[in-house]
Amino acid sequence: MHNRLTAIVDLLDSATRRLDALVDAVPEERWHSRPEPGAWSAAQCVVHLNMSSEAYRAPLAAAVEEARALGERRRFDGRYRCDPLGWLLASMVGPTPRIAGKRRGRVKAPPPFLPSDDPPRDQVVTQFHELQRELVDLVRSCDGLPIHKVKVASVFVPAVRFNLYATLLILGRHQHRHLQQAEEAAGRNE
Repeated sequence: MHNRLTAIVDLLDSATRRLDALVDAVPEERWHSRPEPGAWSAAQCVVHLNMSSEAYRAPLAAAVEEARALGERRRFDGRYRCDPLGWLLASMVGPTPRIAGKRRGRVKAPPPFLPSDDPPRDQVVTQFHELQRELVDLVRSCDGLPIHKVKVASVFVPAVRFNLYATLLILGRHQHRHLQQAEEAAGRNE
């Protein structure tokens, strides 16, 4: 598999390990506690990630099929790269820095991606694992395809489009952003 795709799989696998470590370290009762009014609990952070992965299922599958069809017509040059807008978002969407003890760079999630409920931890984690396996399989299926030539609309802001390579990178970095938030939410409730 191409080293850039391997890096995305590694990013996704490390997100899974990060979630598993959080589950092992945090008792069930703290999993659902909010660090402050209006903030998300650790559970809600993971629910948001599940909602995001769920929303990207169909667009990603369609983009892979488009890349597959495009690959049959054109020889792939073997270089995966982000488009400029995808590169910019991928560089900004990862874990947020802390300045003077406060997280900086927060962005409000659009209403369809706001976690409204707080389901049991096992249910949330099982769904994350299932969606993660699908996403890793999808990334592996991209090997040799011109995924940098295929655009995917953002499920958060549909008018914004990135190439498929950038979209996969952004998804992995987005997961780490919210897993950091989940760790902080659980840690503040000691």
